[in-house]
Amino acid sequence: MTKTTTSAAPVLGTRELNRATLDRQLLLRRTALPARDAVEHLVGLQAQNVKPPYFALAARLDGFDPEELSALMASRDVVRIVTMRSTIHTHTADDCLTLRPLVQAARDRELNTFREGLAGVDLDRLAEFGRALVEAEPRTMKQLREALLAEWPEADPQALTVAARCKLPLVQITPRGMWGRSGQVVLTTAEKWLGRPGEPAPAPDATVLRYLAAFGPASVKDMQTWAGLSRLRDAFERLRPRLLTFRDERGTELFDLPDAPRPGADTPAPPRFLPEFDNLLLSHADRTRVVPAEHKGRSWNGNQAYRTLLVDGFLAGVWRLEETGDGAAATLTIEPFDALTRVQRDEVAAEGERMLKVMTGASSYDIRFGTVVA
Repeated sequence: MTKTTTSAAPVLGTRELNRATLDRQLLLRRTALPARDAVEHLVGLQAQNVKPPYFALAARLDGFDPEELSALMASRDVVRIVTMRSTIHTHTADDCLTLRPLVQAARDRELNTFREGLAGVDLDRLAEFGRALVEAEPRTMKQLREALLAEWPEADPQALTVAARCKLPLVQITPRGMWGRSGQVVLTTAEKWLGRPGEPAPAPDATVLRYLAAFGPASVKDMQTWAGLSRLRDAFERLRPRLLTFRDERGTELFDLPDAPRPGADTPAPPRFLPEFDNLLLSHADRTRVVPAEHKGRSWNGNQAYRTLLVDGFLAGVWRLEETGDGAAATLTIEPFDALTRVQRDEVAAEGERMLKVMTGASSYDIRFGTVVA
């Protein structure tokens, strides 16, 4: 149940929440942060696909070069692992070893969905057996599934692989995740890949503070949506003396760090091209701070997520990038949801040109306003 504050708590309007969140997300102005520091500040980057983390940083960092993040992948300073919301994220090595244990309760709940297919399977033994397999030699999902099925032939194959992913901190090893490289998903444990032991599950308090620094001001339910966890109210209550409280226009209580930036509602917000699954659009229970009510659901088509466009800080369209096979030419198609002013159109085109220069090696490119087809 959402807790509401007293009428004495200051109200933050939608545009004020928008500007505060964009500032925390490094989207009001680009920063010169190194890529590793940005990944850490943002508490990871959504990474179901390989390219989204790169596009996410290109929208946020001044002077970003995709090879910088790729080099961090190669050196194992950042890794790809299932964490929040049971989805793949790119995390720093340190966060991989702490955030994965933090969300273990959610992974245990996920296993309940597959209980029927795991009848007769000792999950502790499966974890031990699976760990030995992938630490002896990194395995593809198919290889892992076949080995588990040989041990438990009566179990459901999909349930076995889900159980291994839930019980073990499995990272996707390189070259998967590197820029301009191809590679199927090959798995080993975080401990094996990083060469150091895992950490015990931390108290959530420190992560609450980091979440607010990257996504605040926010409610308890907002953070629970981001983390895929429940029962975080106690952590917020322990931290209450150290936090400021506000309320949104619906009366929902919001928490924030006292020294965090909260720019005015009229602060300019330049256009930004975000990847599919960007954390900005997925990390609050109430997404109206970024997604206008009239555009709710328009960044998705079934299970397909579109790459999204921000104009004046809010979801305002989708986009598609097509490159020729030799990489010599690129076409950016932009589909605004509403009519843009001439100034907005020019700003969007300029931002698109910048993105193309950073993220493609094309010697020629075309920017079009049209219809994006999934």
